[in-house]
Amino acid sequence: MGGSSSNLILITLLVELGVAAAVASSLARSVAFKQLLLEPHRSKREQLKLLAMVCVPLMLGVWGRRREPNFLAADLSFEAGILIALVMGPSAAMIGAVALALPAILHREYLALPVNLLVAGIFGAAGRFLRADEIWSFSPLIDLSIYRWVRGKVKYPHVDRQMLLLVLIMAVQFGSSMLALFRPRRCFELYSRSWAVELAICACAPIVVGIPLKIWNAIRLDRKLEEQSRLLMEARFDALQRQINPHFLFNTLNSIASLIRSKPELARQMIVKLANILRVLLKDREAFVPFSEELAFTDDYLDIEVVRFGDKLRVVKEIAENTLDVVVPSMLLQPLIENSIKHGLEPRISGGTVTLRSRLEGDQLIVEVEDDGVGMEPGRVVTPPPGGLVRESSGIGMKNVRERMEVLYGDGAVVEVVSRPGRGTKVRLVMPQVADAGWERPVIVMR
Repeated sequence: MGGSSSNLILITLLVELGVAAAVASSLARSVAFKQLLLEPHRSKREQLKLLAMVCVPLMLGVWGRRREPNFLAADLSFEAGILIALVMGPSAAMIGAVALALPAILHREYLALPVNLLVAGIFGAAGRFLRADEIWSFSPLIDLSIYRWVRGKVKYPHVDRQMLLLVLIMAVQFGSSMLALFRPRRCFELYSRSWAVELAICACAPIVVGIPLKIWNAIRLDRKLEEQSRLLMEARFDALQRQINPHFLFNTLNSIASLIRSKPELARQMIVKLANILRVLLKDREAFVPFSEELAFTDDYLDIEVVRFGDKLRVVKEIAENTLDVVVPSMLLQPLIENSIKHGLEPRISGGTVTLRSRLEGDQLIVEVEDDGVGMEPGRVVTPPPGGLVRESSGIGMKNVRERMEVLYGDGAVVEVVSRPGRGTKVRLVMPQVADAGWERPVIVMR
């Protein structure tokens, strides 16, 4: 652009920054783009799809620059070649170089293809030299990069590869500008005979490359934080799940021990039931199971307790048919039933009844475990805050259920304990409904 004024070039450079930010931000809003960008091992098809997402809008920019000569900032093919080479590798950069050169070649800018391929080759090799974190943390703020390099050079003499990348981008940009100066009709690039303006052109190139990297790196960091939160939640859930097993096993073995001499046949039946329960506990399980499966699991536990208590323990089930396919946290009912029997019915000479209820109310599943035992003292009954979890409850099992509900649902679940001394206790669980058919599984999986 030999006849362009310095002011027009400077304005074009400012617009270039805006165009780069706009394109990068638009792509970052696409869920498909984010998934492909952050995929650690992309297939060839995924690589081509990601490449197309980046190249198509930029190819339109090259075409628009030829259609509207006053909008030169639309052509970001030089910076795009560098970006693709750094993020996607040299092979993708070569394909992108050809794609970005096509609109220019159609307008007889025949040097666009070899220049693009050269840029792809240079920065494809540079990308292999750099670590992934060095690429993603590349700063578009040249002054800070220089300051960081100078400070590090004084304190700890070393080669700063990010600084080398910055200098390499500026050097290749200068070479491209000089080529456009002598072959303006065969190769497009901003150039100026003024050294100050040419310096601005060369300094703008790493900024245009750095802006998309910064925008996309924010997505990458968000995904890392989500992954760390998921792993932390999984570890916490696993710890809570493991807490139940020895607690439950200890109580069941005590029950069997009390029957071995007096009723060996019943003790044998209880051992068989316990083996069924342990088989379920020891295999790989998901954090969520259908409610029908959870009920089947509690049947073995209740059979053990019925053998232990005899006629003193009665079980009533009021289960709505449409709740059986709803998925719930695994091992949800057993701690509540154990709590009712141990703290509600066992202290009572005449025993009592444990009632299980379930129903749907809108998009929420309501599960209740109620007993007519001794109840709890007034000071131990806690009323939950509106829309939140009860923060205290009696027994390890009850505390465990509350914590797991909090981990899995957050504020979307309620654990309510209502007790009347001498008349019994009711535990009411409210949780979001998730249907079993075609349900989207939560991220937590037990291993």
